[in-house]
Amino acid sequence: MKVFNQRESWQSRTGFIFAALGSAVGLGSIWRFPYVVGQNGGGAFILLYLIFLAIIGFPILIAEIVIGKSAQSSPYGAFKSIGKNRFWGFSGKTLIFTGFIISSFYSVIAGWMLGYLIEAIIGHLNFTSTNLALSHFDKLSSSALWSVGWHFVFMALSILILFFGVRKGIEQKSKIMMPLLIVVVIILVVKGLTLPSAMKGIKFLFSPNWKMITPAGILIALGQAFFTLSLGQGTMITYGSYLSKNEDIPKSCFPVVILNTIISLLVGVAVFTIVFSQDLAPQAGPSLIFETIPLVFTKMKGGYFLAIFFFLLVTLAALTSEISALEPFISYLIDEKKWPRKKASIFAGIVAFIIGIPSALSFGLLKRFTILGMNFFDFISFFSINILVPLGGLLAVILVSYVWGIKKAFSHLSVSKEVFFHHRPWMAFYFKICLKYVSPVLIILILLNLLGIF
Repeated sequence: MKVFNQRESWQSRTGFIFAALGSAVGLGSIWRFPYVVGQNGGGAFILLYLIFLAIIGFPILIAEIVIGKSAQSSPYGAFKSIGKNRFWGFSGKTLIFTGFIISSFYSVIAGWMLGYLIEAIIGHLNFTSTNLALSHFDKLSSSALWSVGWHFVFMALSILILFFGVRKGIEQKSKIMMPLLIVVVIILVVKGLTLPSAMKGIKFLFSPNWKMITPAGILIALGQAFFTLSLGQGTMITYGSYLSKNEDIPKSCFPVVILNTIISLLVGVAVFTIVFSQDLAPQAGPSLIFETIPLVFTKMKGGYFLAIFFFLLVTLAALTSEISALEPFISYLIDEKKWPRKKASIFAGIVAFIIGIPSALSFGLLKRFTILGMNFFDFISFFSINILVPLGGLLAVILVSYVWGIKKAFSHLSVSKEVFFHHRPWMAFYFKICLKYVSPVLIILILLNLLGIF
């Protein structure tokens, strides 16, 4: 396999864990997780989510990290060197394209979060009704200047981090942002647990209501387990390529899955104790973060500071995820085009910003422009997250399980092939069953469901 001797690398295992955790703990964990839990049975949904995380999320995470670590290259170079033909090289480019497209519209949502952080700081999030909260959000999101402006600011912050490289940029900043994020989550959890009716939120979160689980809800739990770890978009392959050849992959990846799960659950505790304290419905949906949460903070003692903490939390999570979505494309430009990192980072940021402008205008100037009945933002997010991401995960699974082979692939763990398959037979069996049989079937079900076939 082709190895790039001058390739950047993580300074420590801790650095990798924080960077990978930062990629995983994004809007999927903090924005999406609470409302899908609220809409799909609370504790019952969480239990299904944890099961799927174990049988699909963790194994595919390991597979993608192994691909990157063994090839020491971007997803394009890694897929091409392992698959040994143009199809797999094209497949690697597909993953890079997916992450890049996601970064373009993700920056728009993240820009809203950053904008709401500033709104909270200057005291503009004081509402007396849900209609006022909704009206305020509609006014801001439909403003071209506000939406595109914050999209630009957020993208600039992301590129500034990526500009300094793997160690001084991604790793160093993740070591600062992730502990800060965890502290903010804990502050919100402690406050939430002291509120009246907080136990109602805890009961809802951890007491399964199986009557609310539907076949669609099961597939949503499956999809959440898949998407929460930034799989299928080249991120983890790229991050894996910065690992040392001697790194123990399971020991590096297991903390990422555990910490991501703990943070998601803590965010759920914070959100639902706050929501139930005001006797509001937990099924608010995607609008929860922009309408319900600000309204609740208005009614709470110390709500001004809590609103600032909350939107700081969401912005930090979005920032660590955005840089991870852009990094595969930057890595490709460095590896294949031999561009210097600074040039690659600036170019990636400019192009992603431009591509994201139609998404930023989808709620204002371009709201009447539709593709298949969806505005541009909804279409591009549906196409990339719901189709390209599962497809990318499926390609990675097929590459490892059927093209490369499980034994060859996992000989690139820090232990030798003999030790892995003879001293850890339970782990070998677990990975083999999950990657060769369980994961492909479940991913195909996700795709068929989202396409309306199943």
